[in-house]
Amino acid sequence: MLNPAGDDPRRIHSDAIIRGVSPTPRNIDFFNKLITLYSAADLQSSSLRLFLSIPCPNAVTFTSIISAFSESPPAAVSLFRSMLRHPRRPLPNPRTFAVLLKTCAAAAAAAIAVGPQLHSLSLKLASYDNPFVGSALVSLYCKTPDADSARQVFDEMSGPDGFCYAAVINGLARNDRPLDALGYFSEMRNRDVGSSFHSVSGALRAASTAAMLDQCTVIHGHAAVIGMDSETHVGTALIDAYGKCGLVDDARKLFHQLEDSDHDNLAAWNSIMAAYAQQGDHQTATELFTSMETRKLNPDPYTFLAILTALCNASMAAETQTWLEAMKSQYAMEPHIQHYTCLVAALARSGRSEEAENLVLSMPHEPDAAVWRTLLSAEDKNPERALRISEKLLEINPNDDSAYVILANALSRAGRTEEVRRVRKAMRETGVRKDVGRSWIEVRGTVHAFFSGDARHPRNGEIRGKVAELRAKVGEESSTGEDDDGGGTVWEHSERLAVAFGLLEGVTPAGKVVRVVKNLRMCGDCHVVFQCISRVEEREILVRDAHRYHRFCNGRCTCGDSW
Repeated sequence: MLNPAGDDPRRIHSDAIIRGVSPTPRNIDFFNKLITLYSAADLQSSSLRLFLSIPCPNAVTFTSIISAFSESPPAAVSLFRSMLRHPRRPLPNPRTFAVLLKTCAAAAAAAIAVGPQLHSLSLKLASYDNPFVGSALVSLYCKTPDADSARQVFDEMSGPDGFCYAAVINGLARNDRPLDALGYFSEMRNRDVGSSFHSVSGALRAASTAAMLDQCTVIHGHAAVIGMDSETHVGTALIDAYGKCGLVDDARKLFHQLEDSDHDNLAAWNSIMAAYAQQGDHQTATELFTSMETRKLNPDPYTFLAILTALCNASMAAETQTWLEAMKSQYAMEPHIQHYTCLVAALARSGRSEEAENLVLSMPHEPDAAVWRTLLSAEDKNPERALRISEKLLEINPNDDSAYVILANALSRAGRTEEVRRVRKAMRETGVRKDVGRSWIEVRGTVHAFFSGDARHPRNGEIRGKVAELRAKVGEESSTGEDDDGGGTVWEHSERLAVAFGLLEGVTPAGKVVRVVKNLRMCGDCHVVFQCISRVEEREILVRDAHRYHRFCNGRCTCGDSW
């Protein structure tokens, strides 16, 4: 008998050899379990030697060895191929598919290359409708650009259980499909399928991605009713959700509640620090870092990313550089490219563009599109440098619209109209389309989306009337010449339409914060206008753009005009 709780698998194996026990069809179960024990003891090479010595492997044998190499997708796929080619023809069972699909999902290349083939084979072998296979397929497709296939797999299941719902909710939330994810969460509840911490935390992630505060509070209430609001994963997701919705004080209260029951939850500390980082509140973020260390909790790369983001959003270049160096020298962590991107942004926003460019060229990581885009976004006043950086960006991603848009803005500011025409012509000839500005506002649990120049909303006439009213009140107090929202006049930008809708009588109660989410960086015109609107309307406006939060109140923004 195997004793996985206490015995070394090598001792069990040697005892079996001494007693003359050899792998035969009669005792194959013993050797299958021994493979699993070797794997659990991180002795994969021993498990492979044992596997190769078995002359009569069955489906469980192959599943056990594939599971042993779950950290190495190429090896797992190779073992699966050997299973299909084996003379004994052991057919994969649902667990075989589930294990291999989960393994491939961990590597994007493997998911794209092998996923559809495994999907097809599972159909042929009638394993497709197994809930473990179905949820693994959903998770795999969600790790690829083909999230629609994940939805198709899920919709074809005859009776999806809680694991399947959790897989599709989390997968779509990670793929920036928050409304689809929340739709499945609502469907799950309507079908009386039990919630798990996976499905609840996934739904919270979806709601926070779109800053849907009403949905976050509804899910919070659901978690409280089923006694899951204090569960570690859900509690951390709640902190993250309220932080991303701009309610940092509420996130802080939840953090303290969770801290009382789970002192060592580093993810919760990272989430609350990230919430302050989005607001540019570097002081509170660093205070939390100190408190965390006082409790003997060691930071990880995400902790430093939160601190660096907070300093970057406050345009504190010197402090950002100091913390990046401390990460290497004091904490023996090699910064990732995201950490260097924070320093690049901080330097560029502080007017130290040349230093920022030198850092990009000298850092130990190959510059990616995000780094060049970050550097380029601060160069809308320097056409020569903008031209050089845009060329680097287009080498990596020839379809990056920001390379053309920011360059055109820089040339326009410099009065080089002929070059602006050439840039826009090149954009048309290459088939690159500018990412259209989109903004969202949630009212009573319903999300209303607006595009630049949008006229499709049922209350379009009222919205346009409110825009005209605001325009008359604040006047043309800004004109930067920027065009980041996809065309039309600045008064038709998507965030202005969303704010006008939020200010309409009976839509957002008086005194309540108007919350808007935008997919792009807010332009300078809208930033100045929203400061004016917050003053003349005596309302607080909260805008989360692609870079950070902007809280407009009494004619000022918390970003200090730095973003």
